[in-house]
Amino acid sequence: MRLSRYFLPVLKENPSEAQIVSHRYMLRAGMIKQSAAGIYSWLPLGFKVLKKIETIVHEEQMRAGHIPMLMPTLQSADLWKESGRYDDYGQEMLRISDRHGRDMLYGPTNEELITDIFRSHVGSYKDLPLTLYHIQWKFRDEIRPRFGVMRGREFYMKDGYNFDLTKEDALHAYNRHLVSYLRSYERMGLQAIPMRADGGPIGGDYTHEFLVLADTGESEVFYDSAVTDLTFGDRAIDYDSVEQCQGVLEEFTSKYARTDETHDEALFNEVPEERRRVARGIEVGQIFYFGTKYSEALGANVQGPDGKQSPVHMGSHGIGVSRLLGAIIEASHDEKGIIWPEGVTPFHCGIVNLKQGDAEADAACESLYEALTAAGLEPLYDDRKERAGGKFATMDLIGLPWRITVGPRGLKNGVVELTCRRSGESEELSPEAAVQKIVEIYANHQTGRGF
Repeated sequence: MRLSRYFLPVLKENPSEAQIVSHRYMLRAGMIKQSAAGIYSWLPLGFKVLKKIETIVHEEQMRAGHIPMLMPTLQSADLWKESGRYDDYGQEMLRISDRHGRDMLYGPTNEELITDIFRSHVGSYKDLPLTLYHIQWKFRDEIRPRFGVMRGREFYMKDGYNFDLTKEDALHAYNRHLVSYLRSYERMGLQAIPMRADGGPIGGDYTHEFLVLADTGESEVFYDSAVTDLTFGDRAIDYDSVEQCQGVLEEFTSKYARTDETHDEALFNEVPEERRRVARGIEVGQIFYFGTKYSEALGANVQGPDGKQSPVHMGSHGIGVSRLLGAIIEASHDEKGIIWPEGVTPFHCGIVNLKQGDAEADAACESLYEALTAAGLEPLYDDRKERAGGKFATMDLIGLPWRITVGPRGLKNGVVELTCRRSGESEELSPEAAVQKIVEIYANHQTGRGF
């Protein structure tokens, strides 16, 4: 993409309404624009990152054997009344009536709707296990929406639902989701720690939240610092293996890590004092096992091997796709702007022409642009007739991981400058070597198949 043809309405000054880093930089980088309190339009740059995050989530869910679908944003209130949960959300639920006077709601979650789909089409244990998921817009009418996409009223979320014959099968689904979430977050350049949490209005005795440590986090968290040394890496996991998935759960949850809602001071004090940590965390996902709570209420039964009918065991599993974008910025930025991890960057590399209009510099930039594009990458070429300082400031603000700077002086020596946004380190390379290095960097980040 050529910046002269792109829609990137960057701001030079910090917006007064932005209280935290991610909100400030998303507004300044032209990623979002507020439409109403807690509701945003996603401008091209923000939309590109949102889709990158969504793609990773899809790839890892399907890798785990989960099946994508799509449910509507508007739901009939009848299902929620049938489950007995219609009043649980209080004023956070947006209730509306259609022209015929039927009660409707803008879905904050989908347990009732997915259970209705299941009970309409599945009646035998032979069709289990089954996990369905979708990525869809949700709405919760927060009393004080703030912090941009971190606590908005409208948000983009992956929610998945497993249906299993027994509790043991459902807990394997729980573990399977934990593994897939760890893979997803690491591919996004995040360390999200699974912490024992409270079930809230969704319910369930088994539940973990995934939290990214950040000073701006809404939750107070207590943890053993040894948990931050754990990484999933590129290990291969057989999602059908109960033992492997259980092993990962035990590895990542055996160390003390809890939110303030479930914190146990006595257990925390058993952690060696030098490893006890108290910090803030941003919730970016949660997994639940809640047994037969919804299947009993809604009559979602299957015939077992013994011919008897019994309610299925269920769980729900969510990832805040739009919230993740803010969390990544909170975890990865400096005083100049965003620093995108390679896995979610909107463009793979920036190209800065120091002397637009110079025939040699223009030709070199065009050649770099074509070579990167031919390699399957998306460069952002700043071809504007602007000062070099302004071009560098824009690139730093929007946070592309790598930048190639092209100028007449370097070209006389046959080199361009390749700069790493995270470290700030630069090196002079031939144009061909710079392209090859960028291609190799991103080859190491390619996992999974596209959705």
